[in-house]
Amino acid sequence: MKKLALLCCALMLSGCSWMKFWESDEDKALAPAPLVKFDEEVRVRKLWSRSAGSGQDPLYASLVPVLDGGVLYAADGKGRVYALDAETGKVKWQQKLDKSLSGGVGAGGGLVLVADLRGTLFALDAATGDVRWRVKIHSEMLSAPVANRRVVVIQALDARVVGLSPADGSVLWQYATDAPALTLRGTSTPLLTDSAVVSGFANGRVVALNPANGSVLWENRVALPKGRTELERIVDIDGAPLLVNDVVYVTSYQGRAAAMSRGAGRALWYQDISSYRQPAFGQDQIYISKDNDELAALRANSGQVLWTNDQLANRGLTAPNYVDGHVVVGDAEGFLHVLSPVDGRFVGRTKVSGSGLTVASVTDGSTLYVLANDGKVVAYRFEKR
Repeated sequence: MKKLALLCCALMLSGCSWMKFWESDEDKALAPAPLVKFDEEVRVRKLWSRSAGSGQDPLYASLVPVLDGGVLYAADGKGRVYALDAETGKVKWQQKLDKSLSGGVGAGGGLVLVADLRGTLFALDAATGDVRWRVKIHSEMLSAPVANRRVVVIQALDARVVGLSPADGSVLWQYATDAPALTLRGTSTPLLTDSAVVSGFANGRVVALNPANGSVLWENRVALPKGRTELERIVDIDGAPLLVNDVVYVTSYQGRAAAMSRGAGRALWYQDISSYRQPAFGQDQIYISKDNDELAALRANSGQVLWTNDQLANRGLTAPNYVDGHVVVGDAEGFLHVLSPVDGRFVGRTKVSGSGLTVASVTDGSTLYVLANDGKVVAYRFEKR
């Protein structure tokens, strides 16, 4: 028994060289790209840092913070919801739901919205954190609900979009579509405006619904399944649709990026790019984290690829963001990378947390708010050197 223990200790102590010895060419090809050196042009300045719970498992991370009315709302996997002053990071309130949360965080119409693993949606008072109401949806929710004064909208894992009353959570309408046999584990957060609810689905379709009654306004087929196996035919739209002026931008996995008119859903352009993350917009360009962790910039009015950066390959990138003239993306090792929108070169970098970054950051245009996997929330601004 003692010999076995000693052998185990020896193997653990020599683990790095042992693994390196047996590392295959395929393992090397999938290894995270090493960090490249560059001339720092931008200083990443930390404004404040605050803990917002115990975080979430990076394999199932879906609790993206949301910014509303100068308050940042965040939640952890154990059911704790926080309201933080966006300027100072001071905790305004904290609510403990004692539920395993999987969907959120949504805010709007005076509500903060989160969902648990059992398919229950919770609506909290945005000012106090008190529970206003809860309702059983009977399907897991893996994206953030959206809301205004007229309607709360959720997209469930069973390919349903449900409109609820902000007053008491009663169901106003439902829309359902077909779900493929095999999908990615995730759903798109709906885009809610006064005149439409725009949702992307695992079947590669984007549908616009009337927020008053759930009737279909238009539909666009962004991605067509290809291949012989169910795995090859996955064409999920998991990233939230992005609205810029009167154009809706979406990405699909193993499919295309697309731009559509908001009013009728008419296709303006398609580009063959695979991504399951939400795109970002800035300087008349669309920025996309591809499924292989390359970052690409497309011309917003045509879809033309302007540049790509492949130096972050296999680093597990988050969705990109555009902040104060910079493109920003996080990675699974906890680094925040700042790139030039002109050519995609690195101009800044900082380490946020050793726990890694999985969910998208949020911004008010000048400040970036980052949630690490361990629940650490950090606010940053960028300064020219």
